[in-house]
Amino acid sequence: MHKLLVANRGEIARRVFRTCRTLGIGTVAVFSDADAAMPFVAEADEAVHLPGSAPSETYLRGDLVIAAALATGADAVHPGYGFLSENAEFAQAVLDAGLRWLGPPPAAIASMGSKLRAKELMAAAGVPCLPSWTTPEEASGFPLLVKASAGGGGRGMRIVRSAAELPEAFAGAQREALSAFGDGTVFLERYVERPRHIELQVVADTHGHTVALFERDCSIQRRHQKVVEEAPSPAVTPELRAALSAAAVAAAKAVDYEGVGTVEFVLDPGGEFFFLEMNTRLQVEHAVTELVTGLDLVALQIAVARGEALPPEALTPTLTGHAIEARLYAEDGDYLPQTGTLSLVELPDGVRVDSGVETGSVVGVHYDAMLAKVVAHGANRAEASAKLADALDRARVHGVVTNRDLLVDVLRSDAWLNNDVDTGFLDRFSRPEPAAETHRAHCLAAALAGAATRTTAFPSGWRNVPSQPQTASYDGTPVRYVHGRDGLAASVDGVELDVRLWSASPTAVDLSVGGVRRRFDVSLGDPTYVDSVLGHSALVEDPRFPLPGSALAAGSLTAPMPGTVLRVTASVGAEVRAGDVLLVLEAMKMEHAVKATVDGSVGEVLVAQGQQVEAGAVLVVVTASAGP
Repeated sequence: MHKLLVANRGEIARRVFRTCRTLGIGTVAVFSDADAAMPFVAEADEAVHLPGSAPSETYLRGDLVIAAALATGADAVHPGYGFLSENAEFAQAVLDAGLRWLGPPPAAIASMGSKLRAKELMAAAGVPCLPSWTTPEEASGFPLLVKASAGGGGRGMRIVRSAAELPEAFAGAQREALSAFGDGTVFLERYVERPRHIELQVVADTHGHTVALFERDCSIQRRHQKVVEEAPSPAVTPELRAALSAAAVAAAKAVDYEGVGTVEFVLDPGGEFFFLEMNTRLQVEHAVTELVTGLDLVALQIAVARGEALPPEALTPTLTGHAIEARLYAEDGDYLPQTGTLSLVELPDGVRVDSGVETGSVVGVHYDAMLAKVVAHGANRAEASAKLADALDRARVHGVVTNRDLLVDVLRSDAWLNNDVDTGFLDRFSRPEPAAETHRAHCLAAALAGAATRTTAFPSGWRNVPSQPQTASYDGTPVRYVHGRDGLAASVDGVELDVRLWSASPTAVDLSVGGVRRRFDVSLGDPTYVDSVLGHSALVEDPRFPLPGSALAAGSLTAPMPGTVLRVTASVGAEVRAGDVLLVLEAMKMEHAVKATVDGSVGEVLVAQGQQVEAGAVLVVVTASAGP
C-alpha cells in the first residue's frame, strides 16, 4: 500500500491522513464544491473534485470516488465513517476495481447492514437481544423504540410511549430513514428505561485473531446521537467487561469479521445487556480507545488490509487511565444545527483535538455540524473530566453558536461526577443559570472595546466635567459609562459597578470589577464575542435608532436554522392550537417541526414545500385568538 484515498471529508479525513504520514503512505482526498476550501483538502497530497455539494451528488457517488482513486494511482480506499462506509455494494466495487478496502468484507457489512437481519444472526450466535417487531400491529407493550433498519446516528429513531403516538412516529421514522439512508425500512423494539449505551471496540485480522479492546460508554446523547463518550465505562465491573467482551467477539466471529468495528449494547439498570447493532467501520469516538490502550486504530486497519497479523500489543491490550471525548457542535440550545463562517477557532494545547475546521472555515447546510472532537486523558475519571472541562472553557470558537458551554456544564456537574448517567441524562439536565455579573461585565467590556476603535487623544466618553455618559446596549441590556478625572464610572442594566479600567483596545479589555482584575478578549462584530475566565458571551448590539417597521409582526414563526421546507400542513384561515405542527424543516438530514405557540388562526403562509429558507426567515404568521 503506497497511496490511500479517503472516501470522506472533514475531521475523519484529516485523522486518516495523520496516520498515513507516519507510515509513509501517500494521501488522496475527494471534495465537493462546498468543501473546496476546507483544511482536509489542503492537507492531502492530491485531491479530486466531485462537482456539486449535496452528498447524493458527491460523497455518495461511489463510481466517482473509485474513478478518483484510479486516476490518482491510489491502491487503497479508506471509507471513514458515514456516507459509503457501511455500503456493501461500494466495498465490493472497490475490490472489483483492484483496490484494497480498509474495512471488513462486503458480506460482513451486508450482514450487519440490516438491523433486523443482524439481530437474527446475533440471537443465533448466543448474543442477548431485545424483542422486536416489523409492523405497529405486531408490537406489544410500551414504551417502544422505532429504529431505522439501514442506518444509525439517531436518524429514523423515535421513542413511543402510547398507542396514539405510534402511527405518526412510525411514519416519521420512515421518512427520515429514507432521506438519510435511501432505505425507509424501520422496525420496533422494546425500549429500556434509563439505559446506558455501551459499545465494545473489536479488531480482527485474517489470521484467526479477534479481540475486544475494552468498552466505551456513550450514554450522554441528544436526539439519540452521542455527545460525550468515555473509556472505560464507570458502570462496568471486571466481570461485566469480560461478559461484554465475549459477546462482542462472538458477534464479530458470527459474520467472519475482519478489520476494526464496534459492537453496541444497551445496558439496563440491573446489569443486563442486549445487542443494539454492529458498526462495520471506525467510530467517531475511537479516540478514547486509542488513548487508554495506546493503539492507533487506523494503523491497525492498514495492517489488516495488508494481510498482517495483529501485533502483540493488540492481542493482549492493556487499559491505562481514563479518556473522555466531547463533540463540539455548531448547534443552539435546542440542539438545532447552525451555519456560518468561523471567524475564530482557537483550541488549547494539552488535549487531543481532532477537527475538520479552522479559522475561516464555513459551516454549511449539507453536512454534519460537528466542528471538533476534544479528548482528554487522565489517571482517573475525575482528572480527565477536569482537564477536558478546562480545555473547552479556554477554547475560543466564534462565528456560530456552539454547544461548548453545555459540554463544560455537563463535565462539571455533580450528576456527571457522581456517575448518575444514562441516555436520558440531557433530558433531565438542568443547566446553571448564567451569572448576571458575568453578563454585566461582558457587556461593559464589549462597550469599552467598541469605544477603543473611536479613541483619539482621550478615551471615548472622557469628560473633564462629567455630564452625559456614553451609552450602548446589547441584547436589551443598557450600558452607560463616563471616563472622568477619578477614573471610569459605569452602570450596566441600571446596576452601578465598582470598576477600574487598566487598558482597553478593540481586541482586549483589562478591567477590574468589584476589586477583581480580569482580561476580557473581545472580537467585535455581529455578534460581538467576549471570552474571559467568567465565561463566554455572544452579544448582539441593539441599534441606536431602529428602523420603523423592522420588528416582526406578532405571531410570526421563524426558521430556527437554514434548511428545506419538507412539508407544509398549515393553510391560511385554519384554526390551530398551541403545539400543532404547521410545517416541517429538514437540515443536515434531520427533521424539525415548527409548531404553533398560541391558539388562533393561520394568517399567512409564506413558504412552500421544497423551498430553501435562511435562519430567521418568517415562515407562518398565526393570529392569536381573542381572550375570554
